[in-house]
Amino acid sequence: MEIILKQDVTGLGYKNDLLTVKDGYGRNYLIPKGLAIVATGSQKKQLAELKKQQAFKQEKIKKEAEALATALEGAALKIAVKASSTGKIFGSVNNVMVANAIAEQRKVEIDRKKINIDEDHIKEVGTYKAVVKLHKDVEVEIEMEVVAE
Repeated sequence: MEIILKQDVTGLGYKNDLLTVKDGYGRNYLIPKGLAIVATGSQKKQLAELKKQQAFKQEKIKKEAEALATALEGAALKIAVKASSTGKIFGSVNNVMVANAIAEQRKVEIDRKKINIDEDHIKEVGTYKAVVKLHKDVEVEIEMEVVAE
């Protein structure tokens, strides 16, 4: 079944992508949730026209994301958390804390949903890496040092 995504779907595609998915996934999940529409002939023509119009806008957004990536590149964040004497953290470091640290130390606001930490949650003191996905073509890797307060 061919569909056109109405918004970004993690692991599947981005808004206005023309994709082929299994019939059940399209009919039972994507279409009822309003994430996609069926790709008919007229819908495909509208999509082609829309993509022509949006090419310029997307280029501008990509340039802004690249500028933000340059500002974040080589960023070494220091996140202070409460920890035991053995280095175990009380709680965990997650993408919300990383987003707050970026805002505080680099003066750049990043949506927490765009930050992926290698591990699910960081539970020990040490050095870790996080990937910030600013645009579908622009990613930045940030090193962060988790230290005890």
